[in-house]
Amino acid sequence: MKTNKTRLRVTVNGETCEKEIPTGRSLLDFLRLDLNLTGTKEGCGEGECGACSVILNGRLVDSCLILAVEAQDQEIQTIEGLARNGGLDPLQRAFAGNGAAQCGYCTPGMIMAAKYLLDRNPSPTADEALKAIAGNLCRCTGYGAIVEAILSRAKQP
Repeated sequence: MKTNKTRLRVTVNGETCEKEIPTGRSLLDFLRLDLNLTGTKEGCGEGECGACSVILNGRLVDSCLILAVEAQDQEIQTIEGLARNGGLDPLQRAFAGNGAAQCGYCTPGMIMAAKYLLDRNPSPTADEALKAIAGNLCRCTGYGAIVEAILSRAKQP
């Protein structure tokens, strides 16, 4: 009898893990169900809201649109991977300090999009920050406080 299972090996937040998973499982469900990394959220399941954003091999992706098997032998960074020694990452603190989260559902995806931007452009303009989070929807805050949080972590020229 065929099992439709796949052995997946990935590096998540710096740690290599290997799990047997259903072949058709999304990367989002793999992170949440198999690794118990529940910071990554499912908002729409269609790649429209950005709540499930993670960094896969240096690219910002919607994890709901990617099969977990497509991440074989690759590196994934989730929101849980930002915190160090039990403390929040400075970008996470900037979001909290600037009131850039209300209900918090979109916040992990927003922070991952902001990290992706700041890793590539440490001194973005407000327009560049807004463009970087364009794939992430927030229904609570508007985007002003989010852009301010991102800019507060930008290096001054």
